[in-house]
Amino acid sequence: MNPRLRLLNKIKAGEFPLMTFVAIPSVRQAQIVSLTGLDGIILDCEHGHISDDSMHNSVAAISALGVSPIIRIRGPAHDIIKRALDTGAHGIMVPQISNAQEAEQVVQSSKFPPHGVRGQGSAFPAIGHGLTIPEYMQSANGTILTMIQIETRAGVADVEAICAVPGVDLVFIGPNDLAQSLLGYVPARGDEPEFVAAIDKIEAAARKHGKWFGRMVNDGAAAKEARKRYDTVAITGDTKAIQNWYRTEFDIARS
Repeated sequence: MNPRLRLLNKIKAGEFPLMTFVAIPSVRQAQIVSLTGLDGIILDCEHGHISDDSMHNSVAAISALGVSPIIRIRGPAHDIIKRALDTGAHGIMVPQISNAQEAEQVVQSSKFPPHGVRGQGSAFPAIGHGLTIPEYMQSANGTILTMIQIETRAGVADVEAICAVPGVDLVFIGPNDLAQSLLGYVPARGDEPEFVAAIDKIEAAARKHGKWFGRMVNDGAAAKEARKRYDTVAITGDTKAIQNWYRTEFDIARS
């Protein structure tokens, strides 16, 4: 066990690690959020304003403070996965996985031979894990968290095959995109039969195939409730957290 891998170690121990999304490209932002007591920060390179340069700098800042940096990438392309993992990130999250073939592609790109096709040429991943390059090469296939998101109608339909793919570690629900795909609106109330049935189906497939199960939630109360069902959650993100705090305080000030 590498003590630097905070998120992996906690989820293996069943300790319900907490994460959040960060979309603002700033080393200082990464440091500020890292010091809040959470276990993992998901750098949102899908929707966030984060370049390759900011991605590298934020990963270094987060891991230096004992928190696990995870990168949500734009999609399952090999070059994007390789670039993200070469920052030293402790894992990746891949959005909108809709079939088993896409999940297999993600796993192949995230693992070194003989289990995948990831190439080696950077010292940064080993630095991010506090290891020598040979130590990193020997351990990475077993320690990089490979997370995939189920958030489309097609993904729900093929979730059994997706979860059966070896090397997928965690299945993460994107509730907003899932609601948009299934219901045609966002956010879901949460009690719509089709939405509830989809989450039940995703959880059943994840449990059957030994995958961890997570989702995004809006606040601490929802996270506490989710502990009964999920292995981990991400509590909103930096942009919403900042806006929500200011709106609440300004409403109080004007009342």
